[in-house]
Amino acid sequence: MKFFVDVSQRRRTPEVMDDPALDAARHAAALAGLARINLWSGSVRALWSAIRANGLASRGERLRILDVASGGGDVPIGLALRARRAGVNVEVVGSDLSATAVGFARERAARAGADVEFRVLDALAGDLPAGFDVVTNSLFLHHLDDGDVVPFLAKAAAATGRLLVIDDLVRSRAGHLFARVGTHVISRCDVVHVDGPRSVEGAFTADEARALASRAGLSSARIVRRFPCRWLLTWTPP
Repeated sequence: MKFFVDVSQRRRTPEVMDDPALDAARHAAALAGLARINLWSGSVRALWSAIRANGLASRGERLRILDVASGGGDVPIGLALRARRAGVNVEVVGSDLSATAVGFARERAARAGADVEFRVLDALAGDLPAGFDVVTNSLFLHHLDDGDVVPFLAKAAAATGRLLVIDDLVRSRAGHLFARVGTHVISRCDVVHVDGPRSVEGAFTADEARALASRAGLSSARIVRRFPCRWLLTWTPP
């Protein structure tokens, strides 16, 4: 399989989890599998480290975080729990287009004892909610068609008062291999097995992500590669 440098040549194949006809049980199994992948990949750790590195995790400081396209909610729940352990006064809101995912996330938050609000929200339609210090996003950009990425980045930047953090996959041969093998090791869900490699095929390289961020007006964005086969974007408003 070829992985192209030209962003226009990436292979964006619809994922099974995006299908509105997917039954609730398989959707829930897929969300649980994705949560295990995020845990193994250190998604929460990477996002929280970026928040702390930008001086936004001080004790006593009120911090409002919006997580966009939260899926099963493991990332915003993880951020809320880390903030609580660090003694940071935080309000965390998670959002997703799927009502099924939001319901799953609310149940997961209740079981974890995490104070997270979850909302049904179409991240591509209209503006994102305002008034948040930090906007986070994990494993969403590779779901988007090329024409949707720049507008989304622009509106995510407009929604944050202090920091935007995005964590996503790197399109590469190594990433594709990790996805093919790792999804079978981590999850028994057939949806995860199919969607993992498709996600890598639809992902952007770090250079492509940097170019897209610049087109969205985020020319000062910092993008770094991180293990395993991911990149992390951080941007602060001027």
